[in-house]
Amino acid sequence: MNFSSKLLENAVAEFAKLPGVGPKTALRLVLNLLKNEDSEVENFTSSILNLKHHIKYCNKCSNLSDDEICGICLNSKRDHETICIVEDTRDVMAIENTNQYFGVYHVLGGLISPMEGVGPSDLKIDQLVERIKENPPKEVILALSANMEGDTTIFYLYKRLKDFNLSISTIARGIAFGGEIEYADEITLGRSILTRVPYENSLIK
Repeated sequence: MNFSSKLLENAVAEFAKLPGVGPKTALRLVLNLLKNEDSEVENFTSSILNLKHHIKYCNKCSNLSDDEICGICLNSKRDHETICIVEDTRDVMAIENTNQYFGVYHVLGGLISPMEGVGPSDLKIDQLVERIKENPPKEVILALSANMEGDTTIFYLYKRLKDFNLSISTIARGIAFGGEIEYADEITLGRSILTRVPYENSLIK
């Protein structure tokens, strides 16, 4: 792609670094920004800077939050005896959109993936164990993507949590193997949570 301006080329290159944004889409976004009023562009850039500088991770569940404790963890109407374990914030948003789950969450920050050099110590697993020790829930739901990394992480978590006096369940496989939680439609995801099953049932005896 040839550019008449180095400034334009640099801006397009930065936008193209975003996931799912190719050079042509990046160019359209940059040209659109150029058409906007200065105030609109300033609002856009300041919102990104504010996000980067001021976003926090909830001290309880590790979800992204404006404050030290997120709104879900602070909500007394939520079922704090049920913890849904997810990969990242996108999965929290996907499950919340189903309006079928009313417990709290724990965000791991990824999945175990030896191929990518991601081990248990790189995730918020130790924090989860300490959280359960301090305030034991009745149930933990393992709501991770139906792929090799998700299954590996589920099995590891089961081994870490099986000696606690709690129920360990997984979401029903309404989601095809290889599918990711964030891309599941709301009805399928909601039903998968409602029809969750004990994880032990999936183990080979």
